Amino acid sequence: MHDSLLEIRDLKTYFFTEAGVVKAVDGANVDVRPKETVGLVGESGSGKTVTALSALRIIPKPGRIVTGSIVFDGEDVLAKSEEEMRKLRGPKMAMVFQDPSSSLNPLYTVEKQLSDILMLHRKLSKREASQRAEYLLDLVGIQDPRTRLKAYPHELSGGMKQRIGIARALSCEPTLLFADEPTTNLDVTVQAQVLELMKKLQHDLGMSMVMITHDMGIIADMTERVTIMYAGRVMEAADTKMVFHEPKHPYTEALLAAVPRVDQRKILEVIPGNIPNLIEPPPGCVFHPRCKYAKQVCIDSVPPLEEVGENHWATCHRWKEIKLRGV
Repeated sequence: MHDSLLEIRDLKTYFFTEAGVVKAVDGANVDVRPKETVGLVGESGSGKTVTALSALRIIPKPGRIVTGSIVFDGEDVLAKSEEEMRKLRGPKMAMVFQDPSSSLNPLYTVEKQLSDILMLHRKLSKREASQRAEYLLDLVGIQDPRTRLKAYPHELSGGMKQRIGIARALSCEPTLLFADEPTTNLDVTVQAQVLELMKKLQHDLGMSMVMITHDMGIIADMTERVTIMYAGRVMEAADTKMVFHEPKHPYTEALLAAVPRVDQRKILEVIPGNIPNLIEPPPGCVFHPRCKYAKQVCIDSVPPLEEVGENHWATCHRWKEIKLRGV
């Protein structure tokens, strides 16, 4: 799309292991427009996080982008040198990682970890960086920020570490923020606080955000558009309301059937089977071994990602024939 801030096309990111080539992302397309929140949703192993790491070009070895294009704000990310990427990460694109305990350095205080980023990217003095770090902690709702700056990560609660992770990602006021399962391992009350904080910051700062999660409840609350991924491929992409009310892919229907509702009692449905082996994925549609609508055509050929409605795409041979249940 011409108005996209981030445009990913036919992205293939593989991991070259001794056991074989793991096709973690296998032809994904993702768009993010200015000032909007997009969801990337799917089970563990669906390729959500690797897609974000690919956009930032921080894929761990033995992973490698094999083919595809990543265009951010009109610039070709894959054509940039590592030095150019370091200038892009932080000031332009940033990420809140899933586990703040592992992404924060246990050997340094919160102040040092925030100040170093600010001195590097914003060229602030040590004093200015310290003042800015205190402001950032206040921004993300941490009480007594001056005292917390002197703390080490192990002295903080999970919720506080996650807030510091958000503050670090926002330190250079990026245009695009990836949030990778930002509420994992937090209790329900703290989850709600963190999500409300991120929603407020996204609105106040006018940035775009990609919310990476397996939780359709978070998708409903936080996003305007959503891309459903499975086994490294896009199954469906549309406005969030459309996906919830008129899903066009059986995998989307299965995810929605597993969402608990506070306004009604229902038996939650389990998707049978597991994510396939990505070294040898199933032929045809990768979801067909778990799909109750699968026919021979689903086994024989890979379905294309086609437009099934206005700004609504799906990867399913049978989307015209089957009537799927929404919420």
